[in-house]
Amino acid sequence: MSSIMGRNFLTLDNEAFRCFTFYSCLLFLKVFAVALFTPVQRFRKKAFISPEDTKLAEGSEVREDPDVERVRRAHLNDLENIPIFFMSSLLFVSIDPHVMLAKWLFRIYTIARYLHTLVYLLTVPQPARALCFAVGITCNFIVIAYVVYNSFSI
Repeated sequence: MSSIMGRNFLTLDNEAFRCFTFYSCLLFLKVFAVALFTPVQRFRKKAFISPEDTKLAEGSEVREDPDVERVRRAHLNDLENIPIFFMSSLLFVSIDPHVMLAKWLFRIYTIARYLHTLVYLLTVPQPARALCFAVGITCNFIVIAYVVYNSFSI
């Protein structure tokens, strides 16, 4: 650990950080896409949450719609899980992990989150969504365990 003290690993010269940056951007794009899909579903289903919004589309009403709610839940799930990845992975990169380990964890996590949303929105039967969720959580757990082990081991 003493050999890395004072070095800045949060730079694009660090391959693990470049990888983190790339996959983080993919996840940002995914979160934005799902966020934008919510109003698309609202207009498609003519189901809004506020009376003033119903003026935007003729024939719409204030009501809940299962398809709109499904998109909202997928987005909420992203908002509950992806920030943990961002924070834990930034700590992970800052302690100079093996590049291949970082690449695979970031890659697998990102694929799992994309698949999680896809199977959620397409209403693929369980356990597909649960498996995608479990893969993502496992990646986060490995990252956090690596950080704790390498930061606090004496």
